[in-house]
Amino acid sequence: MSDSRLDLLQGTLDLMVLQTLLAMGSLHGYGIARRIEQASGNQVLLNQGTIYASLVRLEQRGWIRSKWGTSDNNRKAKFYSITNTGKRQLAEDSRYWRRLTSVMERMFAMGPAGEVEPGDL
Repeated sequence: MSDSRLDLLQGTLDLMVLQTLLAMGSLHGYGIARRIEQASGNQVLLNQGTIYASLVRLEQRGWIRSKWGTSDNNRKAKFYSITNTGKRQLAEDSRYWRRLTSVMERMFAMGPAGEVEPGDL
Protein backbone atom coordinates (compact mmCIF):
# COMPACT_ATOMS: atom_id res chain seq x y z
CA MET A 1 0.00 0.00 0.00
CA SER A 2 1.11 3.56 -0.68
CA ASP A 3 2.70 5.59 2.11
CA SER A 4 1.48 8.93 0.73
CA ARG A 5 -2.24 8.15 1.03
CA LEU A 6 -4.49 5.32 2.06
CA ASP A 7 -5.80 2.86 -0.51
CA LEU A 8 -9.46 2.31 0.30
CA LEU A 9 -10.82 -1.16 0.82
CA GLN A 10 -13.92 -2.17 -1.13
CA GLY A 11 -16.99 -0.44 0.31
CA THR A 12 -15.20 2.00 2.59
CA LEU A 13 -15.78 5.05 0.37
CA ASP A 14 -19.52 4.39 0.28
CA LEU A 15 -19.50 4.17 4.07
CA MET A 16 -17.55 7.45 4.29
CA VAL A 17 -20.04 9.16 1.98
CA LEU A 18 -23.01 7.94 4.02
CA GLN A 19 -21.38 9.05 7.30
CA THR A 20 -20.51 12.45 5.83
CA LEU A 21 -24.10 13.03 4.70
CA LEU A 22 -25.45 11.89 8.07
CA ALA A 23 -23.10 14.23 9.93
CA MET A 24 -23.19 17.24 7.60
CA GLY A 25 -26.60 17.08 5.94
CA SER A 26 -27.16 17.71 2.24
CA LEU A 27 -23.97 18.40 0.24
CA HIS A 28 -22.87 18.45 -3.39
CA GLY A 29 -20.29 15.94 -4.64
CA TYR A 30 -17.32 18.29 -4.41
CA GLY A 31 -18.29 19.21 -0.84
CA ILE A 32 -18.59 15.56 0.15
CA ALA A 33 -15.13 14.78 -1.30
CA ARG A 34 -13.48 17.75 0.43
CA ARG A 35 -15.11 16.90 3.78
CA ILE A 36 -13.89 13.28 3.56
CA GLU A 37 -10.38 14.51 2.76
CA GLN A 38 -10.50 16.96 5.66
CA ALA A 39 -11.88 14.40 8.14
CA SER A 40 -9.19 11.90 7.11
CA GLY A 41 -6.40 14.41 7.71
CA ASN A 42 -5.79 14.34 3.93
CA GLN A 43 -4.95 10.63 4.10
CA VAL A 44 -7.79 9.94 1.67
CA LEU A 45 -7.61 12.03 -1.52
CA LEU A 46 -10.52 11.70 -3.93
CA ASN A 47 -10.83 12.61 -7.58
CA GLN A 48 -14.13 13.51 -9.21
CA GLY A 49 -14.50 10.16 -10.96
CA THR A 50 -14.11 8.23 -7.71
CA ILE A 51 -16.60 10.26 -5.67
CA TYR A 52 -19.20 10.43 -8.42
CA ALA A 53 -19.02 6.67 -9.06
CA SER A 54 -19.79 6.18 -5.37
CA LEU A 55 -22.66 8.69 -5.49
CA VAL A 56 -24.22 6.96 -8.51
CA ARG A 57 -23.89 3.56 -6.83
CA LEU A 58 -25.41 4.79 -3.57
CA GLU A 59 -28.30 6.51 -5.34
CA GLN A 60 -29.04 3.37 -7.40
CA ARG A 61 -29.24 1.39 -4.15
CA GLY A 62 -31.64 3.94 -2.67
CA TRP A 63 -29.26 4.86 0.14
CA ILE A 64 -29.01 8.51 -0.93
CA ARG A 65 -31.18 10.84 -3.02
CA SER A 66 -30.29 13.90 -5.03
CA LYS A 67 -31.87 17.16 -6.10
CA TRP A 68 -30.61 20.14 -8.03
CA GLY A 69 -29.79 23.34 -6.19
CA THR A 70 -27.41 26.28 -6.15
CA SER A 71 -23.94 26.04 -4.57
CA ASP A 72 -22.29 28.71 -2.41
CA ASN A 73 -20.58 30.15 -5.48
CA ASN A 74 -23.97 30.48 -7.21
CA ARG A 75 -23.56 27.52 -9.58
CA LYS A 76 -26.07 24.81 -10.35
CA ALA A 77 -25.12 21.65 -8.43
CA LYS A 78 -26.65 18.32 -7.49
CA PHE A 79 -27.05 17.99 -3.72
CA TYR A 80 -27.13 14.59 -2.05
CA SER A 81 -28.76 13.51 1.20
CA ILE A 82 -28.98 10.20 3.03
CA THR A 83 -32.28 8.27 3.00
CA ASN A 84 -33.76 6.26 5.86
CA THR A 85 -32.65 3.11 4.03
CA GLY A 86 -29.15 4.61 3.84
CA LYS A 87 -29.18 5.32 7.57
CA ARG A 88 -30.07 1.70 8.30
CA GLN A 89 -27.31 0.50 5.96
CA LEU A 90 -24.82 2.86 7.57
CA ALA A 91 -25.70 1.50 11.02
CA GLU A 92 -25.25 -2.08 9.81
CA ASP A 93 -21.96 -1.34 8.05
CA SER A 94 -20.68 0.61 11.04
CA ARG A 95 -21.27 -2.37 13.32
CA TYR A 96 -19.38 -4.61 10.89
CA TRP A 97 -16.38 -2.24 10.62
CA ARG A 98 -16.21 -1.79 14.40
CA ARG A 99 -16.12 -5.59 14.84
CA LEU A 100 -13.46 -5.92 12.14
CA THR A 101 -11.38 -3.12 13.69
CA SER A 102 -11.60 -4.81 17.09
CA VAL A 103 -10.39 -8.12 15.63
CA MET A 104 -7.53 -6.42 13.80
CA GLU A 105 -6.45 -4.61 16.98
CA ARG A 106 -6.31 -7.97 18.77
CA MET A 107 -4.31 -9.48 15.92
CA PHE A 108 -1.75 -6.67 15.98
CA ALA A 109 -1.48 -6.95 19.77
CA MET A 110 -0.22 -10.54 19.58
CA GLY A 111 3.24 -11.08 20.97
CA PRO A 112 6.01 -12.90 19.09
CA ALA A 113 4.90 -16.29 20.44
CA GLY A 114 1.37 -15.67 19.16
CA GLU A 115 0.01 -14.78 22.59
CA VAL A 116 -1.67 -11.51 23.46
CA GLU A 117 0.32 -9.75 26.14
CA PRO A 118 -1.66 -8.58 29.20
CA GLY A 119 -2.44 -4.90 28.91
CA ASP A 120 -1.97 -4.83 25.12
CA LEU A 121 -5.71 -4.73 24.50
